[in-house]
Amino acid sequence: MPIYEYRCNACRRKQSLFFRSFATVAEPVCPSCGSTDMTRLVSLFAVHRSGESRLEDFSDPSTFGDLDENDPRSVARWARRMSAEMGEDLGPEFDEMVDRLEAGELPDEMDGGGEDATGEEEAFGED
Repeated sequence: MPIYEYRCNACRRKQSLFFRSFATVAEPVCPSCGSTDMTRLVSLFAVHRSGESRLEDFSDPSTFGDLDENDPRSVARWARRMSAEMGEDLGPEFDEMVDRLEAGELPDEMDGGGEDATGEEEAFGED
């Protein structure tokens, strides 16, 4: 059952038109203004992939081609790609750490701490 997207050349509205089968695809008519002067658009589509499939692709050695473990900016780019590929929000601590790497700060220079809600410094892992 195809759904095609069209732009009406008369009213300039974008329309998605559903057809019951490929055999029933006919000349489109704009539901807004009734015009038949419609241009078919290229539709976006998505492919559902399992988490296992995404991890498998990400572990491919070719994805590490531009990774330089001695360059914090390179590590930050890799970490952002990993986060985007997994589709997970890794929290503000992750974002802060990657921001610091992008700024060129080396991991050895990072104290692992951050400010708490009162603005006081606190170290990770302390109660």
